[in-house]
Amino acid sequence: MVKETGALTDRQQRHSAPAERNSRPILEVLERVLPDRGKVLEIASGTGQHVVAFAQALPGLVWQPSEIDPQLRSSVELRLAEANLSNVESPIDLDVTRMPWPIGAVDAVVCINMIHIAPWRATDALFRGARDIQQDGGVLVTYGPYLRNGRHTAPSNEVFDASLRARNADWGLRDIDAVTAIARQHGFDFEELVAMPANNFTLVFRAKVRGGATFTV
Repeated sequence: MVKETGALTDRQQRHSAPAERNSRPILEVLERVLPDRGKVLEIASGTGQHVVAFAQALPGLVWQPSEIDPQLRSSVELRLAEANLSNVESPIDLDVTRMPWPIGAVDAVVCINMIHIAPWRATDALFRGARDIQQDGGVLVTYGPYLRNGRHTAPSNEVFDASLRARNADWGLRDIDAVTAIARQHGFDFEELVAMPANNFTLVFRAKVRGGATFTV
């Protein structure tokens, strides 16, 4: 559930065993909910394993990886060079809390394993920034461990949550209801909840038709 850490030089490829395992289940959801054509922004691309797997399986989409960590951006670049894919752009430096985001309009946003390893303000910024770059009907997909109705869904998630909060008091698993409430404030409807392996969930949101409604900015 966490992007693995370890000693890493500036130009070294990083590998995540969880990313290897969860790519296929996440892809099965993306194949259903993403458009056939268009541009997809991936937030917090980490090692680059996900974006390579998704781009290979969905060649009709152009993928834009992003990562705040420069060493992880290097890992993404190395993976892309190795994969030699024509439908993935070079990773950009993107901090979701820094507006405006350094990217133009996209058709979808995918965010995997970021919400629980970031302050709560990053979740608010994720939906605010995503709405700024998406037209009505655009898709936003998040993946990771969550609380449901204020409770952990598995003992392992409770242990994981405690470990995150011990590392950083601003981190931790978020409740699905709180996340969907923030999404609505920024103009997204909660469309689907998908139970995933290892006690994770994929949440699918859809940008509302603006039609004169006022969203928070």
